Amino acid sequence: MKGALRRLPAVASAGPHPPVADNLSYSFALPGGAFCAGLARGAVGDLLTRHGLAELREPAVLAASELVATAYRFTPDREMLLRVHWQFDALRITLYDQHPSHGSAVKSETCRERRSASMWLLAAAVDAHGGDWGLAPALTPSGGCKAWALLHR
Repeated sequence: MKGALRRLPAVASAGPHPPVADNLSYSFALPGGAFCAGLARGAVGDLLTRHGLAELREPAVLAASELVATAYRFTPDREMLLRVHWQFDALRITLYDQHPSHGSAVKSETCRERRSASMWLLAAAVDAHGGDWGLAPALTPSGGCKAWALLHR
């Protein structure tokens, strides 16, 4: 037993890890008021600066603001979840809202088209930065919408 313990590798320090791009992964709930767009702008801007991704600050702050504003426009005063995550050399900003499901496929598609058309500023900003964006139904029993923006360094 004594010999086996001597062969174990040294344990790595468990101290705090400094914020870098690779450990950027945050999710937080927003209460759903119109003021939440400003909260999202501030939070995303601060996170990117702290994690060494300041060059993405401008398009990311605009993307977060537009995602929150659109969710508020289509589902006012309902809680929403904002996720900011760095993965595969890209920043992913995802917003989940509580938009109720529609009774038919036609109504759902009409609503999706209206929502998509209202996101013209997000589309322009993300496209200008060489990124991607989209929206889809959230796969939950109560409905909801998932909208995202993807930005490359």
